[in-house]
Amino acid sequence: MIDQAEALRHLVQSQDAQQAKTTRIVTITSGKGGVGKSNFSLNFALALQSRGFSVLLFDADISFANIDVLLGTPAKYNLIHLLKGEKSIWEIIQKGPSGLQFIAGGSGFQDLVRLSEKEIEYFAEQISKLNGYVDYILFDTGAGLSKETVKFITASEETIIVTTPEPTSITDAYALIKMLKTMGHQVTFRLVVNRVTDDREGNQTANNMQQVAEKYLDIQIPLLGFIPDDTNVSKAVKKQTPLTVAFPNSAASKGIDRIASNFLLEGRSSSHERGVVGFLSRMRKLWS
Repeated sequence: MIDQAEALRHLVQSQDAQQAKTTRIVTITSGKGGVGKSNFSLNFALALQSRGFSVLLFDADISFANIDVLLGTPAKYNLIHLLKGEKSIWEIIQKGPSGLQFIAGGSGFQDLVRLSEKEIEYFAEQISKLNGYVDYILFDTGAGLSKETVKFITASEETIIVTTPEPTSITDAYALIKMLKTMGHQVTFRLVVNRVTDDREGNQTANNMQQVAEKYLDIQIPLLGFIPDDTNVSKAVKKQTPLTVAFPNSAASKGIDRIASNFLLEGRSSSHERGVVGFLSRMRKLWS
């Protein structure tokens, strides 16, 4: 938790920073659970941070919020304290290994679909303070297409969708993309393929998804990269230490590092209004 003195410094710094940079907001999601999405989100955040960027990881999973567990850093406060007006945005920001900032999720996200007008205003006012505070806000959503997940995907500038070579994972990822298209939402997608046995399998999985999405949905999904299947991932989970911290030279860590490089090289391509202001504007439309 950030103390009051530090929160004041952050407020002043963020006000100055708003003039110099616009926070980039990215949602990370998957069509089904069990594909390693949260692990990827955590280590992707650390990979960006290792390159000198400031990152805030926001655990937006309703039923299985677990970023604090993966970090081995129990969160004293989470989103629900903010929604109830009990804590400010600065008070619910926690710090994990390597100084990574995160906001714990939990049942509070279920309240996003039934906030009062007053609560919406407070939530928006608090979130708006993050503009310019960090370079990146990453929302790690729940798997599948809940109402809450739709909000974060469509309000963000872009979405990274994580899949594996398993047929069910590919099918569910495609179904999620198709549903959003059917609902009329314009989403900028990026693809990550996790747990590949080799480069050939990773490229083949990506090509299959890209071809089907382009043919039937007229959507292009650039590949950010793939991550090798690696026993060190489960070892890191048991240690409650991020993979890239516990096993920085592992095959999976190197895969995530390459993905971070590709992500930064691609830059911003979304046509959405950028930053926290744009995010809140789109979120408000979904609430109305």
